Amino acid sequence: MFYYLLKYVLLGPLLRLVFRPRIEGLEHVPADGAAIVAGNHLSFSDHFLMPAILKRRITFLAKKEYFTGGGVKGRLTAFFFRSAGQIPVDRTGKEAGQAAIREGLGVLAKDELLGIYPEGTRSHDGRLYKGKVGVAVMALKAGVPVIPCAMIGTFEAQPPGKVIPNLHPVDIRFGEPLDFSRYAGMENEKAILRAVTDEIMYAILSLSQQEYVDEYAAVAKAKDAEARSEKERRFPRMPLG
Repeated sequence: MFYYLLKYVLLGPLLRLVFRPRIEGLEHVPADGAAIVAGNHLSFSDHFLMPAILKRRITFLAKKEYFTGGGVKGRLTAFFFRSAGQIPVDRTGKEAGQAAIREGLGVLAKDELLGIYPEGTRSHDGRLYKGKVGVAVMALKAGVPVIPCAMIGTFEAQPPGKVIPNLHPVDIRFGEPLDFSRYAGMENEKAILRAVTDEIMYAILSLSQQEYVDEYAAVAKAKDAEARSEKERRFPRMPLG
């Protein structure tokens, strides 16, 4: 019940007032039945903006860290995610991917909407990164359509590390459902999973018009962090005064 309290009373009206999101293609989201909404991930606010504008409830697979943070911010974040019924997923270890798939299939088995970010993490620079194949596995195993979604402007509204969002226009675009029934029973074929995932990412790219990077976001983040660390080591900041 807290999900609908957040959506219609506490958080939803505030988000609509602050961001005034422009919505396109909402008719592509089915009124009932199981489906996956696969979107780009630019900002922490993505988790709240999409549910605020959808008529149906949507359940996201969210990283476990959102549920275990400390301090005031961490406790508030955990409260909102738990109260809204979102599912914590451990992204570490060999079984992490399989656990996420099992949780996602459980949502779809109840004829609900499942929200997923195929990039696996937020974009640190506003670009669109290579998708992980878990979304394809779930789409083929459950036999459900995938609705591509593009969040536009949320990176500028709340970039990584910013707590209070900027006032910046936001567009949310939904594309036509993608049907992968032609690949039924082929969820164990690596080439098929890659092809399905790439088709989903291309549909998101067509909606978002981002720059695409054929590399996993987590890998790119690690490379950038290493490069910054090396630069600081080679060129340490001189103390002032």
